[in-house]
Amino acid sequence: MLTWPAPAKLNLFLHITGRRGDGYHLLQTAFQLIDFCDWLEFQLCPDGNIQHLSPLPGVSVEQDLVYRAARLLQQRTACSQGAEIRIHKRLPMGGGLGGGSSDAATTLVALNHLWATGLSTSQLAQLGLELGADVPVFIYGRAAWGEGVGEQLQPLELSEPWYLVFTPPVQVSTREIFTAPELTRDCKPMTISSFLSGEGQNVCEPVVRQRYPIVAETLDWLSQFSPARMTGTGSSVFAMFDEKAKALEALAQAPSHWRGIVAKGCNYSPLLGCLEEAVGKQR
Repeated sequence: MLTWPAPAKLNLFLHITGRRGDGYHLLQTAFQLIDFCDWLEFQLCPDGNIQHLSPLPGVSVEQDLVYRAARLLQQRTACSQGAEIRIHKRLPMGGGLGGGSSDAATTLVALNHLWATGLSTSQLAQLGLELGADVPVFIYGRAAWGEGVGEQLQPLELSEPWYLVFTPPVQVSTREIFTAPELTRDCKPMTISSFLSGEGQNVCEPVVRQRYPIVAETLDWLSQFSPARMTGTGSSVFAMFDEKAKALEALAQAPSHWRGIVAKGCNYSPLLGCLEEAVGKQR
């Protein structure tokens, strides 16, 4: 049985350029995946039942993105098969690393293959968008420039550095940050070339700093080694290193109770590699 990866993502910058009529914010961001993943196992069930064997604490099965993704694919394709799904959870909830969205994306990609439902990548991404704005980037599985609500994606070729990522022990509500009156919502649209030359920031960071002092403390500490930035609406923060050893050296100096990992930036998702392996085994 294959175990399917659901990698984390980092927002290398995050600007808000306006709002749509329905209230959703218009964004510009750059996504890069990292090789730190949740892992999902799928056992096919011919009776059509979908069972989530490792539900998240405090989240009902009906609300869980993995269960919803499986049900959505099953319903839209009139698939008669079911599955037992087990998650080995490593990505924190409420950390801005996209764990729930990535789990949903992996569920769609894996079950589309295992159930032989035959949807294209773009069709899967359209389904994923119904579950969350970050799901499509995980389905396409590439480092990407994102606009709209994050679903308008253009592949990017970025350096693949090592990242030191800390997740302070607070869950930051995305809704709280995006409804904050002090949030900057009128960034001038930026070009990809401007980003690649070093421009861009995370406009959510000042809001989270003010409301969650532990995030501010972590950013300030990490900045002594390399410029530090928050991903998404937090709480996770990261810094870039050109060598793994330097990232590990910085991690070793962190307070012992801090939750930190060192991971490699990826322009190509390990999920796509897993799918290629699964397809190859069927030939």
